[in-house]
Amino acid sequence: MKRYQVVGIGNAIVDVLSQTDETFLDHMGITKGIMQLIERERAEVLYAAMKDRTEAPGGSVGNTLAGCGNLGLKTAFIGRVRDDALGRFYARALQSEGTDFPNPPVAGAPLPSSRSMIFVTPDGERSMNTYLGISADLGPEDVADAVTADTEFLFLEGYLFDKAPGKQAFLKAARSCRAAGGKAGIALSDPFCVDRHRADFRRLVTELDYVIGNEHEWSSLYETDLDSALDMAAADCPLIVCTRSGADVVIRARDQMETVPVHRVVPVDATGAGDQFAAGFLYGLATGQDLATAGKMGCIAAAEVISHFGARPEKDVKGLFRAQGLV
Repeated sequence: MKRYQVVGIGNAIVDVLSQTDETFLDHMGITKGIMQLIERERAEVLYAAMKDRTEAPGGSVGNTLAGCGNLGLKTAFIGRVRDDALGRFYARALQSEGTDFPNPPVAGAPLPSSRSMIFVTPDGERSMNTYLGISADLGPEDVADAVTADTEFLFLEGYLFDKAPGKQAFLKAARSCRAAGGKAGIALSDPFCVDRHRADFRRLVTELDYVIGNEHEWSSLYETDLDSALDMAAADCPLIVCTRSGADVVIRARDQMETVPVHRVVPVDATGAGDQFAAGFLYGLATGQDLATAGKMGCIAAAEVISHFGARPEKDVKGLFRAQGLV
């Protein structure tokens, strides 16, 4: 038995939310309804301007690990935070949710902990301004073999692939996990990230056991139409998953293909849909379900999170699985 069922590696970002109006957005030069990366000075200005702030641990794979924990899996998250107020909050919050945070906050780091300032207008739109800070500097020295070798599934965040140390950390973690009998995989995360590092992503895919991406990410990775891209991906990796924004999910495992229907709903807030799909899917894999069932679990978890504001589940997702006869 491994100590963990799922270990994630990703950006450790604190979501800082504040209610505001469109006049404030215009005054601060914030583009409504999108996520934009910002520099440290801009982050400090926006953080100081926020009223009645609420904070929550975030980050793409961090959200997935929260979903896995909600489902009762044993989890750990490898991320990099500074020993400051937000970094200590992030570590405490994950641990209080039942997810181990094995890397202590870094004392004296030159960059502060990462944060995403999210301004919510009365119509429910979320305008995100993300400062990556210390989390984007995660490197191989932050990845302990004692953690990555002691998990059944390792899940990597494509966003961290932007810097050379992140790439080295991923290779180290994946090889450690697989050498110890675990399975390693990645979320492609963003088509623009794939565009910037296509050759390295292509090489990494051949060293992994599973890859999750959406239709735009797969087409970008192989620079072709979706069907051809999935054929090429299936030749490179034992298990690939393609989500398609409300259309059927396609799962390929070498010569096996599963098409999982999606129950279309009007989203209240689409933030975190892909993160929670991954949580449901990984729960299925970790508990020995077949691929079709794991895909259905992913779809149910994604549908739950888009039914409310926020990137983490509010309902008992395992209860939703039970209601559908999946557990």
